[in-house]
Amino acid sequence: MTRQAWLGGSAAVAAIVVAACATTTIRDSWFDASVRTAPFAKVLVVTVGGDLARRRIFEDTLAGKLRAAGVEGVQAYQVLRDGQSTEAEMDAAVARVGADGLMLVRFKGVRTETEVRPTMVPGPAVPGWYGWYGRWYAVPEVHRTRIATVETSLFDVATKKLAWTGVTETFDPASFRKEAGALADVIVGAIAGHKLTPRGRQ
Repeated sequence: MTRQAWLGGSAAVAAIVVAACATTTIRDSWFDASVRTAPFAKVLVVTVGGDLARRRIFEDTLAGKLRAAGVEGVQAYQVLRDGQSTEAEMDAAVARVGADGLMLVRFKGVRTETEVRPTMVPGPAVPGWYGWYGRWYAVPEVHRTRIATVETSLFDVATKKLAWTGVTETFDPASFRKEAGALADVIVGAIAGHKLTPRGRQ
């Protein structure tokens, strides 16, 4: 089993608008209440995909957020070699740190979505009230949104069963380093909501 297996000119001119504020939401999630009857105490955080710097940044960030929720988070780069790990290496790393949970985070990439909306703009001025009323026309406004998708799965070490998994989307990320904290907050908040951390969501 590999690491993944644990897993204004004219009507013809369009205005192009790119949103500038990033938000992160959970698109899909799944939870099995029968896997865990108690919160996790120690979780090994493993990232898959993306470059080495991005993986280490997020392992640091997510481990810190887990600690704030009462779970001891351990970064995988401290106990696993860079690159794809084997099942035996994963098992050894979990045993070495004494984790009861394994969190796999997979970066699935960034896509761009385009939406065209009509926007009313004024045409040439014509005297009188009807000239003002009749001179408006629609111009297509193109909205482009960049969406980064991340899949996170939390396993129970004793049974190797999946306790929770979720897919998050971050809209218009400025940079990974800048958005990592908000993404980690959403992930930890979701598992806390299922009482998988000692400090569950109130």
